[in-house]
Amino acid sequence: MSVIPSAESQQSNPFLRSANKERHRRERRVRLIFKGVTFLTLGISALLILSLAGQAFQFLSHIDLSSLNSIGWFPRRGFYDIGTLIVGTALVTGIAMVVATPLGIGAAVYLSEFASPRMAKYLKPILEVLAGIPSVVVGYFALSFIGPDIVQSWFDTSQPQSLMAAGVGVGILIVPLIASICEDAFSAVPRELREASYGLVARSTATTLKVVIPAAFSGVVAALILAISRAFGETMVVAIAAGGSGGSLFTKSPLEQGQTLTGAVASVASGTDAVAGASEAFNSLYFVSLVLFVITLALNILGGRLVRSRREKY
Repeated sequence: MSVIPSAESQQSNPFLRSANKERHRRERRVRLIFKGVTFLTLGISALLILSLAGQAFQFLSHIDLSSLNSIGWFPRRGFYDIGTLIVGTALVTGIAMVVATPLGIGAAVYLSEFASPRMAKYLKPILEVLAGIPSVVVGYFALSFIGPDIVQSWFDTSQPQSLMAAGVGVGILIVPLIASICEDAFSAVPRELREASYGLVARSTATTLKVVIPAAFSGVVAALILAISRAFGETMVVAIAAGGSGGSLFTKSPLEQGQTLTGAVASVASGTDAVAGASEAFNSLYFVSLVLFVITLALNILGGRLVRSRREKY
């Protein structure tokens, strides 16, 4: 039987003292490395934010502020109506969430509660593969199929490109994200809660709706917040399917062509005709990026507080 050396014997043994010193030095080096990586990440983030803020305020100081509330978003002509982009982004995100929320949560409920282990073994990898489809592919799918065959047929519009088509495309793109996170949240609910519900002669459907989903509510909220942030940040689908790459008039109709915050940044940064006119057109992308950053940060903070307030501990 091995005997653990006492503290006195470790202090008196030169080999143990040397080993302890070497271990402490390694631990200090590792702590310094991780601390340096942490501060480096924070420093890079701070520099990015400062760069965005500095360029955005410089842009605002060189333009007439009345152009921020004009007929639409036309940087080439000096019209920088930020409301056009915010409303377009809200429409696309709202449509995407209407499409993705029932599909994603429904898929997660089926995989975690009703699918057999063999069925779940095949369906879950397929769902994860869908998450890896490039957004540019979904964008062209929205342009060639969703716009002309669904939106135009159902709503009798004259143009295949619209905020509706872009929203449906973004919704398809974020379904796997919602399904994956919600499925993990449902699977984390203790089995005892389900058994207690079954002990009260509750059916599987009632157990899922009244026990499992409420118990995993914080995880569902986290999935939806991440999906909203993903929809806010989607670029290629909107740039291809929304139809407002060069600029767009202010509209509240999802059946019209429009522009979003990320689509405007991509359009300006890619060197289209949006940079051929007004001298501050290119600098407007910093202002739009700052607005997008502030909105996304606010959503994440709000979502984090909501998740913490409704989190259940078992």
